[in-house]
Amino acid sequence: MHGHEGGSTGVDNDWAQRGMGNVGAWILGRNMFGPVRGPWPNDSWKGWWGEEPPYHVPTFVLTHHSRRPLEMKGGTTFHFVTDGIHSALQQAKRVAGDKDVRIGGGASTVRQYLRERLIDELHLAVRPILMGSGENLFAGLDLAQLGYRCTEHVSTELALHVVVKKEA
Repeated sequence: MHGHEGGSTGVDNDWAQRGMGNVGAWILGRNMFGPVRGPWPNDSWKGWWGEEPPYHVPTFVLTHHSRRPLEMKGGTTFHFVTDGIHSALQQAKRVAGDKDVRIGGGASTVRQYLRERLIDELHLAVRPILMGSGENLFAGLDLAQLGYRCTEHVSTELALHVVVKKEA
């Protein structure tokens, strides 16, 4: 409910606000954009969120299949990147200027950027509920060997917030 009436207040909301501040661009994996697999059959799928996505800045979607940019309400334009994570990051940094680039997931996308040491800071919000099998965020990674360290953690009734940072 961030930015809308009826949302929570307190520590967890503070973390949500912190996560949405100073964002100049987003990078998403294709699964975060939608369930369509393989070549795009048409341009009808516009994401999980309806006509106004929550990003409000240029958003770069990693995919193996090209598609024209998609302009949405609220300032979000989806750009579909077919030439890899480095290209997506370069394009996102260019449009973000002095603002941050957020990696919005999914797990495979975050893992690729961690493996290449391209994430400076990672906020994990761990909720104490069981949700099924999912995808292991850290499969095949040794974060300590890659130079990442836990630098902050805060526990609330609803979640454990952990900050992992890349050492210089």
